[in-house]
Amino acid sequence: MDSLALVIAAVAAGAILLIFLGLASSPSVDPVQARLSQLGTMQAKNLEELELQAPLVDRTLRPLMARLSGSMSKVASTSFTQQTEKRLALAGNPSDLRVADWLGIKAIGAIVGGVLFFLLFVFPGVIKVPFFIGIAMIFAGVLAGYTIPEFWLGGRVKRRQKEILLQIPDALDLLTISVRAGLGFDGALGKVVEKLKGPLTEEFRRALAEIRVGKPRRDALRDIIPRTEVQALTNFIGAIIQAEQLGVSISKVLQVQSEQLRIERRQRAEEMAAKAPIKMLFPLVGCIFPSLFIVILGPAIILIIIGLGNT
Repeated sequence: MDSLALVIAAVAAGAILLIFLGLASSPSVDPVQARLSQLGTMQAKNLEELELQAPLVDRTLRPLMARLSGSMSKVASTSFTQQTEKRLALAGNPSDLRVADWLGIKAIGAIVGGVLFFLLFVFPGVIKVPFFIGIAMIFAGVLAGYTIPEFWLGGRVKRRQKEILLQIPDALDLLTISVRAGLGFDGALGKVVEKLKGPLTEEFRRALAEIRVGKPRRDALRDIIPRTEVQALTNFIGAIIQAEQLGVSISKVLQVQSEQLRIERRQRAEEMAAKAPIKMLFPLVGCIFPSLFIVILGPAIILIIIGLGNT
């Protein structure tokens, strides 16, 4: 009994001690006041400390890009600006790039290309090149750095258009099924946006958002055409707009378009299959046939050389 009483007393004393320590270590300041004081401390930081907290790219490349883009925007013509804006829209506006940002990227690429060619061909001095050739090499580096982003943008445009072309039949099948199940065209379009992912879905999502804010449906759909420039999608949107204007059943139009797109997809697959033997010819001639000739004719050539040497 004495030991049990000692254990109970020790546990009680420990509990009282823990309660006391908890109350002593609890913050005496109101949490709201602590938060307000923290905000005050953050506001007390000077501008230099706040700038140093930003990433290195935001502190170095973005100001340089903004300055270069501003200078190039003044020099660029209106037609060039419109063409660049159209190409960025066809590429899906990667990283929300604007025309000024793209011009800044091209300017930085030109500077990097010129410096790189200078360091590779002119600065080492291993090969003594004339002055004019050195200037031409630097100019070639500037030109290469200026044009390489255009190749990247063109490749992105083609890849996005190919993805849209491959996604159209599936999206149109789902759209047809949804409309025939009783949904309206906008609801069916929302179902496509919900179930599928890809550049075509993003364009439909943007069109739906424009329709919800009051833009006419035909205008919202028509605006998709210059942002994609895919012939199959252009035909589909034109058929939908014409059916809406003439009062034709959209369900029938969707069914006809869906069947037509499935036929076109099968024809594209057959075309790719027909091109496969021709594409296989080049690696066969360049890689496989020389190896076969070496394996088959190599021993015979060795025997002929040995026979000629003995004679």
